[in-house]
Amino acid sequence: MAFAVDHIDHVVLNCADVEVTVTWYVRVLGMTRTEFGADRIALSFGDQKLNVRPTGAPNWVTAAVDAPGTLDLCFIADASPADIGAHLRACGVEITEGPVPKTGALGPMTSHYCRDPDGNLVEVASYRRPD
Repeated sequence: MAFAVDHIDHVVLNCADVEVTVTWYVRVLGMTRTEFGADRIALSFGDQKLNVRPTGAPNWVTAAVDAPGTLDLCFIADASPADIGAHLRACGVEITEGPVPKTGALGPMTSHYCRDPDGNLVEVASYRRPD
């Protein structure tokens, strides 16, 4: 093999309304809004980002199916499971499942599941031991 993939740089999040989506991720998950290129917006966190693309946007190469609400995303938070649940509830976000034990890329974790404004499944997990 000539190369091996090292890590994910960014994911493109198709959405119905960029401002509604960006506002939710900033308010609920603490991401930072970043503008780049010709009228493009991203959500930055750590060394990663989500490029936020309005569905049907011209001149933006995308997947064969351009539909908001088709992603399952998992984010790791440096917080206890109890703090994650409390924060989501304080933001008025409905927790659809959790806290529940799961297995992530680094091993056992505790997850809370919710949905973003487009219906994407958002998992917020912690590798810390449950409280």
